[in-house]
Amino acid sequence: MMDFTDPSRFNLAGHVLRAGAATPDKVALAVLSLTGATRWSYARLIASVRGLAGWLLEEGLRPGDRLLLRLGNTPDYPLCYLGAMAAGIVPVATSPLLTGPEITRMAAQVSPKAVIAGEGIACPEGLRRLTVPPAPETLPPADWHPGPAEREAYIVFTSGTSGTPLAVRHAHRAILGRQPMHDGWEGLRPEDRLLHSGAFNWTYTMGTGLMDPWTVGATALIAAPDIAPEQLALVLRRHDATIFASVPAIFRRLLRGPSPALPRLRHALCAGEALPPALRSDWQVKTGTDIHEALGMSEVSTFLSGSPARPAPPGSCGFPQPGRRIAVLDEAGQPVAPGETGHLAIATDDPGLMLSYEGSAAPSGPWFTTGDLVATDASGAFHYQGRADEMMNAGGIRVSPREVEIALAGLPGITELAVAEIEPPGATPGSGTRIIACFYAGEAVSDRTANDFAAARLARYKCPRAWIPLTALGLTELPRGPTGKVLRRRLVALYMETGCHPPRAGKPHNDHRRNPA
Repeated sequence: MMDFTDPSRFNLAGHVLRAGAATPDKVALAVLSLTGATRWSYARLIASVRGLAGWLLEEGLRPGDRLLLRLGNTPDYPLCYLGAMAAGIVPVATSPLLTGPEITRMAAQVSPKAVIAGEGIACPEGLRRLTVPPAPETLPPADWHPGPAEREAYIVFTSGTSGTPLAVRHAHRAILGRQPMHDGWEGLRPEDRLLHSGAFNWTYTMGTGLMDPWTVGATALIAAPDIAPEQLALVLRRHDATIFASVPAIFRRLLRGPSPALPRLRHALCAGEALPPALRSDWQVKTGTDIHEALGMSEVSTFLSGSPARPAPPGSCGFPQPGRRIAVLDEAGQPVAPGETGHLAIATDDPGLMLSYEGSAAPSGPWFTTGDLVATDASGAFHYQGRADEMMNAGGIRVSPREVEIALAGLPGITELAVAEIEPPGATPGSGTRIIACFYAGEAVSDRTANDFAAARLARYKCPRAWIPLTALGLTELPRGPTGKVLRRRLVALYMETGCHPPRAGKPHNDHRRNPA
């Protein structure tokens, strides 16, 4: 057995499955339906991963080669993901929803040697195509490929602030960067049964839903693709889940039905999108358990969170996970005082931090800034203020969309909302005139009611000047990206396309005005 404590002879996949090797008959993975489950023991899981590693080497791939994954929502995805790394091959994770032109452009960035593809999933033209063999646990196994923990392990794509997909290179050491999450967010124990609501081919599922439980020797539960979100409470109860990981949209849909009785559930986990405080409170009241939120990004996974040992104060996203070095910096890169908003940064020596973006230099200096704006309170908890590139400029003063949305979350009859800047009716195109608009789903609300509600909770310059029902844009719910984040720019684009012109409810502001401070 490889000595996984030696950083010069390390393998991410072997590290993930080391604890499970000591309990070969324990259930490692169960794919759940309403009537039963398909189960994989640790012995079968490990044999499958090592069998696929051997198969890839027999197919002519070599350690260091890159392998594009184009697989659907099946166990083949995590098996091939870990199987590639077991052989020292670098899997490139991509969404199966990408079109042919999209995946062709992305593949050109990373130059894979081959692609493993499921039926009907678009692939780049001219790339060697492999098909997952049946019963991989019966294939001749390869040994865990040893090498420096600093070497490239896997690649994921992130959209970046420009919307252009960026290839993010991670090292084998990245799995060591997930260890602070086990206590500092997940509260994960070997006896746990963690159910993740996401698909196998989502990086949030792959990390929190599969690799983390397997690293501690716990059981990972994944709902079958035909399970509707409203049925997850039944699945959680029938299969004795002790931890539930999901996103706000799923928690919201579960709470629309009868209060779920979940006697085995210890707590829930949330990431991918900011958790509204009111949603967390509703879940606490109806289930008797808490939701612990984590903030992270593709470049470093999660690093701020609440946890069972230290729940986040209401309205905050929690504390730095144990061992993390986090800073809040001003524009000059200097720490800001507690209570002041600044740029969130993580130390560049964090083992979870990426190697680099493809074609770019590695992060340098003491800090890597995430693009998020935060402030800390007296307890040391961090309060998320939104992305730096999404900040609004109300009357020359920067305003966080997140702050406004939290304040408006209790507006009667509204099920979900988002705010963004729009060009008001009658404004001269290109003049820079903007107002804050609130886009909402739910019951129709009068401007007077909405304005009074906002005025009681927000300074005047932070209050929306327009209230736009999503139905006016042809929508029934907020548009979201693959990870569940609200697409504010899409809302603004739809507003412009539809010519939806709400009455102006106050004097607009101009972008050329600046806060003197």
